[in-house]
Amino acid sequence: MRQTEAPVIIKQSKINGKGLFATGIIPGRKKIGELEGVVITIRKANMLAKKIKRIAIVELNNRFALDATLDKKFRYINHSCGPNAYLRVINSRVQFYALRDIKPGEEITANYGLTHHEGTLPCKCGAPNCKGFL
Repeated sequence: MRQTEAPVIIKQSKINGKGLFATGIIPGRKKIGELEGVVITIRKANMLAKKIKRIAIVELNNRFALDATLDKKFRYINHSCGPNAYLRVINSRVQFYALRDIKPGEEITANYGLTHHEGTLPCKCGAPNCKGFL
């Protein structure tokens, strides 16, 4: 079991559903945490994405993905076009790091990049540079 490296809590988000929020200062470049999940094939990931409304799947490479549907914490990091964190994929691990200092009470967000929505899902991040769709 991993240890949370940054002080966080799950609560209601203005962006979408639940979100992950800092409960203390998270310094820029600090590791926030890591998604837990099961490595599955891209084919299975695509099938899940068609069946499930809210997914937590990250492509690891062109053959495999991490299904983090059952992750208890970091799956709640919402997308933002102006994020304060980023995700880093190393082999079958997906880690989140702070892009800058994150203040207590601030929602932790990451730019998801390309998604299975293929630019059809309206983005609700509210960032000044919001692209409008995921």
